[in-house]
Order: sequence, then structure tokens, then C-alpha cells
Amino acid sequence: MLSPHEFATLMLIKDAKHQSDLDHADLIALADRDLIIIGLPDAPCIVPCVTDRGHALLARLGAAQP
Repeated sequence: MLSPHEFATLMLIKDAKHQSDLDHADLIALADRDLIIIGLPDAPCIVPCVTDRGHALLARLGAAQP
């Protein structure tokens, strides 16, 4: 189960991908649950991105944009 802070972090990543002040522990928890990936192999910098599973969770909880 996600904490409210982890859920808020997931929403922040979805809305603004260039957040630099995100809590490292929250990022690791979300990555461990396969809700985000931290960086892509071909990306020039490390940026957290919401996975399909993360988008599905946000949609089920009503946090996805229409």
C-alpha cells in the first residue's frame, strides 16, 4: 500500500517530470512497486517516469487527467 506521501510523489512525477526536490525514499518505494522507472537507458539525465502500471493506478484512483 502506498503512503499518502508516495501517492503525492507519483502524481507530481506524472504532472511535472523535472522535479528535483522529490524524496529519494519515495522514489525508491515507487520504483520497487514498478510504478515509476528512474531514468531510461537512452536518456541524457536521470528523470523519474510513470510506468503503465503507475498510470493505471492513478486512473483507478481518479488522479489521471482526462
